[in-house]
Amino acid sequence: MERKKTTKSIGNLDGKVLLFGGVYSNLQSLEKMMTIAKNENIPSHNIICTGDIVAYCAQPEEVVQTVIDWNIHSIAGNVEIQLREGLEDCGCDFRDGSRCDIFSRQWYPFAQSQLSDSSIKWMNDLTDFIEFDYAEKKCFVVHGSYFETSGYIFHSTDWEEKSKNFEATQADVIIGGHCGLPFSQKNQNKLWLNPGVIGMPANDGTPRVWYMILDLDEQDEISYTHLPYQYDHTKAADLMAENKLTPAYEKTLRTGIWDNCEILPKSETNLQGQLISF
Repeated sequence: MERKKTTKSIGNLDGKVLLFGGVYSNLQSLEKMMTIAKNENIPSHNIICTGDIVAYCAQPEEVVQTVIDWNIHSIAGNVEIQLREGLEDCGCDFRDGSRCDIFSRQWYPFAQSQLSDSSIKWMNDLTDFIEFDYAEKKCFVVHGSYFETSGYIFHSTDWEEKSKNFEATQADVIIGGHCGLPFSQKNQNKLWLNPGVIGMPANDGTPRVWYMILDLDEQDEISYTHLPYQYDHTKAADLMAENKLTPAYEKTLRTGIWDNCEILPKSETNLQGQLISF
């Protein structure tokens, strides 16, 4: 029987809120993210991850245990759902035989082999969605979309499709993940935010990764800032090589360029290698 999707309410948040997704088993990046949060004085209850804590990189168990100890909020990404169900693939709905599909057959079994029973138990307890209030706005966190955990929503995705998510959740702000690229889009007082991921670069030719901070402006309205950071990506890539993990993803850590653009719409594909700025 398919598990019923759940929503966790974390109430009203005050002060800065840190948002990120896609740790992807990258411990070096996660540790840098924790340092940034500490320097910004953002407490753990104001930190939210959009899922896919485990994926391509070399330290899935260490990453999960670090997130548990950090005591932040997270939803289940498609990878966590597949792992906790003991399924044989990452659940990204890649086209059979595509490069992404072939790559997932390399890193996913490694992640399965590394995770402890306690890590799987923690994934079992992850909610599918998080809702909270901020600056008198209802905010709702999804992985891909409200209707499909592994669904891809990009900046170029028709607003009509995004609008269905707002209607279903009755939210003013939707915070999404999964697609790997940071973006923000406002339409008719509705706001879709994707903070990006911290485990892999954003296909712009740099090893930087992306996160987001919510805050209040001078009128006590929501402000949001996309922010990049550098970390020890060389060590993360070297650990992938040592564990004989997917060479294409190891190369992406070093170069900032994705091996392929199979999941991307044409608009995002055309931006490959172009420096991202907000």
